[in-house]
Amino acid sequence: MSEITIINEKPVTIYEVRDKLSEIKKRDKELSFRAKKTEEFVNNVVLLKEKKARELIEGLEELSLEKLKPRHLVKIVDILPKDMDSLKILFTNEPIALKLEEFEKIIEIVKKYA
Repeated sequence: MSEITIINEKPVTIYEVRDKLSEIKKRDKELSFRAKKTEEFVNNVVLLKEKKARELIEGLEELSLEKLKPRHLVKIVDILPKDMDSLKILFTNEPIALKLEEFEKIIEIVKKYA
């Protein structure tokens, strides 16, 4: 078997996954079993329009919270936590310590889009 080498790793939102699956579907005419399952999942959980998701990421980036990495932003956009507890759950397994004020700012921005 050939060995797989990861060249680049970048977190993507559910919206980007949906778009990529659409491109693959057009190119290959049919999705593989896993891709079909992924498409089914993505179509059931998409909460925002892609434009709004991008705006939300930009809004979160404007907070200039250095502790927030791109993967954190993607998690927030995909889950859209509406309260403090939901947001804190996203960071339970992350080595990140945000202040209460920072959590509140994030929630305030998410509520504009949710």
